[in-house]
Amino acid sequence: MSYIHKTICELVASSPAQAEFYQAVEEVLESLEPLLESEPRYRASGIIERLVEPERQIMFRVPWVHDQGQVKVNKGYRVEFNSALGPYKGGLRFHPSVNAGIIKFLGFEQIFKNALTGLPIGGGKGGANFNPKGRSDQEIMRFCQSFMNELYRHIGPSTDVPAGDIGVGAREIGYLFGQYKRLTGRYEGVLTGKGLLWGGSLVRREATGYGCVYFAESMLQSNAESLSGKTCLVSGAGNVATYTIEKLYQLGAKPVTCSDSTGTIYDSHGIDLDTLKHIKETLRVSLQEYLKEFPNAEFTPVDAYPEDGHAVWRYKADMAFPCATQNELTEADARALIENGCMCVTEGANMPSTSEAVELFIAEKILYGPGKAANAGGVATSQLEMSQNASMQQWPFEKVETRLREIMAGIYTRCSKTAKAFDQPNNLVLGANISGFRDVADAMLEQGVV
Repeated sequence: MSYIHKTICELVASSPAQAEFYQAVEEVLESLEPLLESEPRYRASGIIERLVEPERQIMFRVPWVHDQGQVKVNKGYRVEFNSALGPYKGGLRFHPSVNAGIIKFLGFEQIFKNALTGLPIGGGKGGANFNPKGRSDQEIMRFCQSFMNELYRHIGPSTDVPAGDIGVGAREIGYLFGQYKRLTGRYEGVLTGKGLLWGGSLVRREATGYGCVYFAESMLQSNAESLSGKTCLVSGAGNVATYTIEKLYQLGAKPVTCSDSTGTIYDSHGIDLDTLKHIKETLRVSLQEYLKEFPNAEFTPVDAYPEDGHAVWRYKADMAFPCATQNELTEADARALIENGCMCVTEGANMPSTSEAVELFIAEKILYGPGKAANAGGVATSQLEMSQNASMQQWPFEKVETRLREIMAGIYTRCSKTAKAFDQPNNLVLGANISGFRDVADAMLEQGVV
């Protein structure tokens, strides 16, 4: 039994029923094999065994009262995975699918994503199996306050700095910060994604989507291509998807799809950005409402999706941007994309492509930007927010966006150079994993067995 296979088997035994976590670990460890063979010091020091176990896992109940006076209870999580490079950094996700395995997969990915930015931040993740959809502002406020009643004990500006994720936007961050301030009596940069009036950073809302497009831009430029004139498929309708669409338009591309939990919109003339923002940021309703403004667009409900995948990937396009959730792009979807002429896939979500889909992209040598590299713009801008908080400044939009673009170009360069150094120039998965791992592992070696 190989070292990698033995490590994964031991992980399955010690952390049962966490499929997404195993998937994330297996993808990283398999791509590290060339490095582990050439540099045995990592194995001798137990770096892998230490890396796959979080430094700390916090699980707690979150009791709250809904508008009819009934007490509800959800599960809350914070996994502080690795602090070798700096304070734990990673989002909070409020979604009914959240469980320990999901949070651990996200936290594990966050270690390498944060390392790739070159900024001094470790990796963590958190959330709750709470569904904010359909809840009133008062219910969401009560839930966030109850969640923070426990979380505040474990976070701080030099310890652990959470941000938003699925289901946690500016409203939720505001309620969480207000309760933290109330409990501690401190006004400090303990959360990122804050409102602009009280410590937030310009570009933070747009950062993950903008960064994803900038990463795609770097891939294309290295292959003598550009975004101009490209037709693009985008999944999702949250911040990441919306601002991916916005930046695609700004750089001359045409995004023709978006999706939510109810279905997929296809508009051959290009998704109308103002309508999308009104539906999802103001009304917070189903994308089916898009048809009221644009009746010639197509809406495919979820129950009409192909059995082997997602409707959003079955249209002809030059590029694809999965920006919704994990494992949303299957092997069948990948084949459909390639058959329809897709030349580039750039991930705005965390692990949105299945392992089989990723293998196909790499085998077919299409341009593929893995999520831990391509969607690092959000956490990078969160760290820029931390820097602004520490210096009690707010930088102008242009300065933050310029810095974001530089960071994403730098991440691409790191991944590409590393992939080429290991004789796999088309494999940015390997490039991202080895490059991020090296920084974390070397820091762990220098800090001793802790």
